[in-house]
Amino acid sequence: MQSANWTVGKVAQRCGVKVSTLHFYEQKGLIYSLRNAGNQRRYKADVLRRVSVIKAAQKMGISLAAIKEAFANLPDRRTPTMKDWEKLSSAWQAELNGRIAYLERLRDSLTGCIGCGCLSMKNCPIYNQGDKLAAKGSGPVILEGAGRPPLQAE
Repeated sequence: MQSANWTVGKVAQRCGVKVSTLHFYEQKGLIYSLRNAGNQRRYKADVLRRVSVIKAAQKMGISLAAIKEAFANLPDRRTPTMKDWEKLSSAWQAELNGRIAYLERLRDSLTGCIGCGCLSMKNCPIYNQGDKLAAKGSGPVILEGAGRPPLQAE
C-alpha cells in the first residue's frame, strides 16, 4: 500500500496550485488526505494525478460538481487511471462540442446586434417584443440555460 507522506505544501508546489486550493478540493470531496500523529495533512502520491485531472477538466469548463460526480463512480476513491481518463474525457467531449456549437451560433447570430446596438431589429435573435420571454424566467433566458435554445427570433 502506498504511504501518505506528501505534505500539503509539497503537493501544492508540484501541482502548481495554492495550499488553499487543495483545502478547498478536499472540503468538496475531490481529494483526500490522511492525518499524521501531529494532525497534519498527508497525501498519497497519486493525489498529483487527481489534482491534474481536476485542473484539466476545469480548463475545459467542467464544473467541480461534475468532476466530483465522475470521481464518485471510481471504486474506493481510486485515482483515475489512463482508461478512466479516456472514459471521462469522452463523456465531457460531447458537452464541450455542444458548448462550442452554441457559442458559434451565438457568435454568428449577434453580428447584426453588435453593429446596431439597439436590440430592436426584427431579425435580432435576442429581440424580445412585449417581454414574451418573462414567462421563461428572469435574465437573458435566450442566452443562458441548460437547454441552450436555438438563437432565432420566434
